[in-house]
Amino acid sequence: MGKMLCRALGLLILTILLWIGQIQNAVLTIEPNCSTYYLGESVSFRCDMNEGEDNDWEYQINRKSQDHFPYNSHKSYTLEPLYKTEFQCCGRRRIFNKTKCSNTVFVTVSVNKPRATLTAGSTTIPVGGSVTLSCSVETSAGWKYRWFRRTSDTSEVSIDNEENRDISVTQGGIYRCDGVRGNPGFYTEISNDETIEMK
Repeated sequence: MGKMLCRALGLLILTILLWIGQIQNAVLTIEPNCSTYYLGESVSFRCDMNEGEDNDWEYQINRKSQDHFPYNSHKSYTLEPLYKTEFQCCGRRRIFNKTKCSNTVFVTVSVNKPRATLTAGSTTIPVGGSVTLSCSVETSAGWKYRWFRRTSDTSEVSIDNEENRDISVTQGGIYRCDGVRGNPGFYTEISNDETIEMK
């Protein structure tokens, strides 16, 4: 009898410990997931309770424990503009009147809009060859790139279907690029010009 009681008590304690552990396992994630964001950039937060069905929960995003958005049924929330750097989410389960909160996520926000940098493997295209151009944005990730070309005689046009960081060009001209990420898109300052000549 004593062993059965101890075993039952042990199971009860284990169940309580597991339940307490579940209270703390909400997870807040950010999209795009970057080391640095910029003032005015749009960021999406996703709050996962990791317990029960999604429709059992209402969600709330907190900024620096001061600004609280009302509970609602959407687990994702887009914030624009971004200007505070410490976030947490909480969930409230309707059926059991149960609330739990996530980890705190710290976000680095820069007030300076980034500028894209264009570099060229060579500034002269050999006969029948090409030159590789690279566009980059320092200190952060998640960028797609837009490319532009003009000449001394023609207006600037975008190069279609190019979102890559590196492109190969076979035409001379004056090239530049910028970076974009997020939805709606957040654009960097446009890069320096790079003049490419035919040999």
